[in-house]
This record gives sequence, structure tokens and C-alpha cells, in this order.
Amino acid sequence: MSAKTARGTKSELWSGFFAYRGVFAGVALVSVFTNLLMLVSPMYMMQVYDRVLVSRSLTTLTMLTIAAILLYVVYASLEALRSRAMVRIGVLLDDRLGPRVFDAVFRVSLKMPRGSLHSMQLNSAQPLRDLDTIRQFATGNGFLTLIDVPWTPIFLFALFLLHPYYAIYSLTAAVVLFALATLQEYGTRKDIVAATTHTIEALHFVDANLRNNEAVEAMGMRNEMLKRWTQKHERALTLQAEASDWAGGIIASTKFWQGAAQLGVLALGAYLVIEGSVTGGAIFAANILMGRALAPVAQSVSVWQSFVNARSAWGRVDAILRSAPVEMERMPLPPPKGHLSAAGVAVAPPGSQVDVVRGIVLEIPPGEAVAIVGPSASGKSTLVRALIGVWSPMRGIVRLDGADIAQYDRVELGKYLGYLPQDVELFDGTVAENVARLGAIDPEAVVEAAKMAGVHELILQLPDGYDTRIGQGGQSLSGGQRQRIGLARALYGKPRVVVLDEPNSNLDHAGEAALAEALSILKRDRTTIVVVTHRPSILTGMDKILVLNNGNIERFGPREEVLAGLVRPVAMPTARPQGSSTAVTRQGRDG
Repeated sequence: MSAKTARGTKSELWSGFFAYRGVFAGVALVSVFTNLLMLVSPMYMMQVYDRVLVSRSLTTLTMLTIAAILLYVVYASLEALRSRAMVRIGVLLDDRLGPRVFDAVFRVSLKMPRGSLHSMQLNSAQPLRDLDTIRQFATGNGFLTLIDVPWTPIFLFALFLLHPYYAIYSLTAAVVLFALATLQEYGTRKDIVAATTHTIEALHFVDANLRNNEAVEAMGMRNEMLKRWTQKHERALTLQAEASDWAGGIIASTKFWQGAAQLGVLALGAYLVIEGSVTGGAIFAANILMGRALAPVAQSVSVWQSFVNARSAWGRVDAILRSAPVEMERMPLPPPKGHLSAAGVAVAPPGSQVDVVRGIVLEIPPGEAVAIVGPSASGKSTLVRALIGVWSPMRGIVRLDGADIAQYDRVELGKYLGYLPQDVELFDGTVAENVARLGAIDPEAVVEAAKMAGVHELILQLPDGYDTRIGQGGQSLSGGQRQRIGLARALYGKPRVVVLDEPNSNLDHAGEAALAEALSILKRDRTTIVVVTHRPSILTGMDKILVLNNGNIERFGPREEVLAGLVRPVAMPTARPQGSSTAVTRQGRDG
């Protein structure tokens, strides 16, 4: 967990922890006193055996016992204080780093190709779980073990004061325990990393199939899906078992060595007493001191796996944060009027270097309605994602009211944009919360948007109306209902630019009529409209049509002119092979 990145600058994750260095230092200072108080027990035992039993003084025994109890009260109080401090550090770290990691995960996921393993890990919030792993290690036994380890030499020195043989013997036992911990990490590292990867793959495989469970069931693919999951899962279990077998053997060896070392120090003490080198009380004091000297080393064996997991998690979270640096604070720009333009724009999907659309030059004045048509895979959805700034162009620039759309603060800009993607995703919450974009609900604005989308009456028929909880992804609604509520969300707050990608793909006749009415209202309000469509019914309300073909603009101009250009070749069948006019007519009809 290096404090420096590959570029030599301080890691943002490290800086988050460093911000609370004072609290960590305070915990370390408290640990100084708790470890010093660990000497109470051996000192008490020595005094009892060497003074009380010899003098047979009950007064001395009473005073020693009272003093020891009082010191243990102090010890318990400091331990409670240290524990409370660690809990609060965890809360502070989560408050500071949690939102930042969430933001980075979200932004990086936009840049990743859909369906990739890395993208699925992001969508499953793996980095947020990694942050929990780091936080739990840093504010739990892991950190406490690290700050207790330096006390091993101090306890060894105390043993040396009793007799050098005690120190030599205990140091040897500590070295063996540390070697066992190193051996455990070395022997399990590769298997654990591989097992984690296979486990994540298996979980995401299940998630993907559950999202498509109807198709899997309908086409009898369930058994094949089970076989593939079983292969991934069994591989993960095999690797975990191999790592656990190795770790179990090392832990068993560690326990054996700890027990043998404790017996050995008692035997050594008896030998030294017989030789007259130490007193009888030193036997028990040495036993306790060696236990304290070996405790952090032995505990490091038990927390070693946590350390390995935290180190791996640290690397992943740090990589995510470096992939999405903190966005610079931008000067607020005036609310846009809706003037969209593109100059030489080429766009490739995230994770690809091959442009899907290229050489896009267009201008859409405020209040104009433009339909984008073309065959499948011609780049229509890619283009609209670039127009609203979700995907960044490889070349060229997209402007909104003359400013590069990337110059706008995304949160502020979102208030003036309405977007309905092809695959409408709703969120776990009420209908009203979804329409209001999960923000503060303005009832009048929610109802107004729902009425514009023609979904108000449909919502009222739901069990709890606008307060109906629709489940994750809107699973309790039909495709058409989701699309119409998604349209209401796009229209919420009277945005200045509305982009609709196949808005009528799941709509019936009534839904299409409501969509046409919504577009008519938007035009009256001088809202800039961009609609991707395969259906000709929407084209009647458009001012211009842009025809995309193979990523290039084939035609762009007023609706009548473009439609005439598409249909006109039908009048000259002799210029084409027989039957071609029918295809062209169909293309013009699909628009």
C-alpha cells in the first residue's frame, strides 16, 4: 500500500487516511500506555513470589493487589477509549472516501465497454466493497496489531533484564513465528487472487443470467447456464481449498510452536532457578513477558490474510481513483437555450479505438426538432450520446450554446437536459421519485411531466399511484409503462434539450399518440428536440431529418426535402436493377 503512485505523486487514497493522522497518532499513543500496563501482571507475580511468599505479609499482598487492580482499571479504560476512537475513525474515513469512490466508479463505468468483466465489477460496486475491506483492516485488529508489533523488542528487553537466555529464546520463537506468517502469505497469494477473480466472474455470470432469465427459460438454456456457472464456481472453490489447506497447515504449525515455546520458557526458567541464576518468581514473569512479546507476532499470522486482502483492495481502489481524478470546479455557465452543434465529430464506444460515427458536422438551433434515422448499427445512438456529453468524441467538438459541452458542470447541466435511452432503466423507489430524477419531489412538476408524457392516468391506476414502489429496474412494470415513465423523467423540469432514443419502441397506439402530443408541446415551448427513430409516425412533427449510414451523414436538411430525396428514386426504376425500388420505398417509409 504505497503512498506514491507510479507517477510519484501522493495517492489520493493515502491522502484520505493521512488527513486523520492525528487520530491515528492518538490511538498509537494510547497503545503505548496499554502495552506498558501489560507489565503489571509479570511485576505482580514476581513481587508475590519473591516478597509476599517469603515475608508472608498480608499487608504487602493487599497493597500490591489493590495497586494492580487500579492499574487494570486504567488499562480497561484506555482499551475502551482506543476502541471508540477506531470506530469513529472508520466513520470519518467512510464519510470522506465513500462518496469519492462512488463518484469514481460511476465515471469510470461510463468509459468502459458494456459487458466487459471490469465494467461488470464496477456495476456490482466491487470498489465500494474494497473500500470497506480497507477500512475494516485499518480501523480493526489489523492496525492495532501493526502498532503493537514494535513493542515486541521492548518486552524482549525486559526478558533480557531477567536473564539473557530468556531474551535469546524468545527472539528465536518470534523469528520462527514471523517466518511461518511469511510462508503462509507466499504460499496462498496466487491462489487467493485467482480464487477471488473466479468468484467475481461466477457472481457476475449469475447476475447477467438472472437479468435475462425469461429468455434463458424460454429457450431451454438453463442447464447450459448451470454448467457454465458450475465450472467457474468449482474452479474458485478448488483454488480456495488449496489456499486454505496451505494456510491451515501453517496455522496448525503456528499453534504448535506457540504452545511449545510457552512450555520451553517454563523449562528454561526451572533450569535457571536450579542453577541459581534467577528467582522462582522470574519463571512466571518470563512466561507472561514472552507471551506478550510473541502475541503481536502470533496475531500477525491470524490477520495476515486480512492484510493481503486489504493490500489487494487498496490497489484496486487506488487505480479507480487515479482513473477518475477529482473534477475541477467549473465556473457556472448561464442556463443553455438549446443551441446544439457538432464540428468534425468522431465517436467510438468506450473501450474501442474504432470510430462508429465520423465527420459529423451539424447545427441545431434552439427550438428545432431533428429526427435521426438510418439502418441498424449506423451509429445513431452513439451520436446522440456524444451530443449530450455522455460519451466524449475522439475528434471534433460538441457545443451547447457555443461552449464545449465538456465545460459544463454535469450536475447543473443535467437540469436542462432530458434523455430517454433505448434501454429504459428505472430505479428502486416510487414512481414520483423516478420522475423527479431521485431528487427533491416537486409534486406539481412531477404531475406536469407525467401529463406531458401521457402517463398520468396510467400512474393513477397503479396500487398507490405516484407513491407506488416499482422495484429495482422497474421490474413490476411492463416495457411500455417503463418507457412512458422514462419519458416523463426526461421531460421533468422543462429541459431545454430533449434527446429521445427510440422513444416509441415499446408503445402501443395510445402511447404513440401521447408521445406525439408531448413532442408538440415541447416544440411550442421552443425546446430543442433530437429523436432517434425507425418509425415514420414521428417524422411528421420534425423540422429536419438526419440520415446516418455507416457512421456518416448521408442526408441532413428540412423534413420534406430529405423525405423527397429518399422517395424520389422510386420514380426512376430504369436506373436500378429490377426490384430495387421496393427496397428504397421501404427505406423511405422507415425513415
